[in-house]
Amino acid sequence: MVNVILEQIDERLPKAITDRHDFRGDTTIVVAKENFLAVVDFIFNEGFQLLVDITAVDWPLRQVDGREQRFDVVYHWLNLATQERLRIKVPVADGEGVPSLVGPTLPPHFKTADWFEREVFDLFGIPFEGHPNLVRLLTWPDFPGHPLRKDFPLDGGDLFCMADSTAPYTGHSHLVGE
Repeated sequence: MVNVILEQIDERLPKAITDRHDFRGDTTIVVAKENFLAVVDFIFNEGFQLLVDITAVDWPLRQVDGREQRFDVVYHWLNLATQERLRIKVPVADGEGVPSLVGPTLPPHFKTADWFEREVFDLFGIPFEGHPNLVRLLTWPDFPGHPLRKDFPLDGGDLFCMADSTAPYTGHSHLVGE
């Protein structure tokens, strides 16, 4: 059934899907951010009404068609009637935003997107255009950096956790019984 939906997207929104593949029964499509909300609206009307998760993948040096596209913002959808899954990837450059699914101009279909988008913003630094409350969710407000970027220091390091921060990095000595 998901393949029929993708064929319909190809007919109604030509060139909206820039790539696609299947792996172990899950279908993935790549959509340019300009077409993202139209594709989401279409799949919602076709039964993919449960937004399971939003995450991102960091590709620090990736170039696509001569243009930097460091991140893939990845959305996982579930059709509750058919139990089919659909993954949508939206490639973006560093600092480039993605349309929010909880913006004031959209129907309130995906209330879970509120915290998912805040988590991706906090951990990867990807902004969501039109999000009504895009503030950090897991780190403190003046935390400088985004922990899931591949250029973030593995130990948390003093580079990002400065002494003048409201909750500075204190090391791991309290974890080893010292």
